[in-house]
Amino acid sequence: MTATRATAAPGTATAYDDAGHGPAVVLLHGHPFDRSMWWPQRERLAAAGWRVVVPDLRGYGETPGDDACTPLEVFAGDLLALLDELDIESFALGGLSMGGQIALATHRLLRERSEQYRLRELLIAASSPLPEDAAGVVARHATADRLLTEGMHGFAGEMLPRMLAPGSIRTLPATVRHVHRMMTTAPAQGAAAALRGRAMRPDYRPELTEIAVPTLVVVGDHDTVTPVPVARDMADAVPRGRLLVLDGTAHLPNLEHEVAFNDAVQHFLGALDR
Repeated sequence: MTATRATAAPGTATAYDDAGHGPAVVLLHGHPFDRSMWWPQRERLAAAGWRVVVPDLRGYGETPGDDACTPLEVFAGDLLALLDELDIESFALGGLSMGGQIALATHRLLRERSEQYRLRELLIAASSPLPEDAAGVVARHATADRLLTEGMHGFAGEMLPRMLAPGSIRTLPATVRHVHRMMTTAPAQGAAAALRGRAMRPDYRPELTEIAVPTLVVVGDHDTVTPVPVARDMADAVPRGRLLVLDGTAHLPNLEHEVAFNDAVQHFLGALDR
């Protein structure tokens, strides 16, 4: 595995992992996490014959960011600039939670640039195409204000039971520590900026029918943040969409049920890339 840095956008140096050789797979983390949430998938897919690129998003992990507000389209622009820097023309794109919404924003940006041919496959995990409602806008801005004044620790403690299913919390102590560490060490300014940006997010549902590539939608059956019905509607709307519901998992199925998640993703990608 090679961990390097590249200039992904003016003034933004994106930290990323670049592992393996073969067709490119790009994985986008959620909020308030970092690229280490994808390390089990990075290792599995790289060993199986893919090139896996996993960035820290602007304002998270090792990637700096001093924005007051980071809309999804800014993250998407950063991503495409990074892939151009790495000379990656064609890629499969996956994202979890906020990362899934950035994947949808990237699909929109590629269509606007008439570059949709670059996208090979799409993986959307524990995510939603819905716009933020009025109450959600207020809540996101209030949480952003709180993070800037109080830091991440209290927020992390409150969010942990929503991120992981009760069974995962009981039986996966290392995963609990990993998730808690990612949340508590996330830079408060970057997390707040992303919250304000997501409060502005558009409705991606009208565009789902225009996603031409094979798409795998994954959701945990205990996920209360992005429930199964939302994932099912999304998979049904995409012409080549498939739904996978993982039992006993909540909002982080890639870490809670790592083997089943990896098996499904490798099969999905392998059926097309091989």
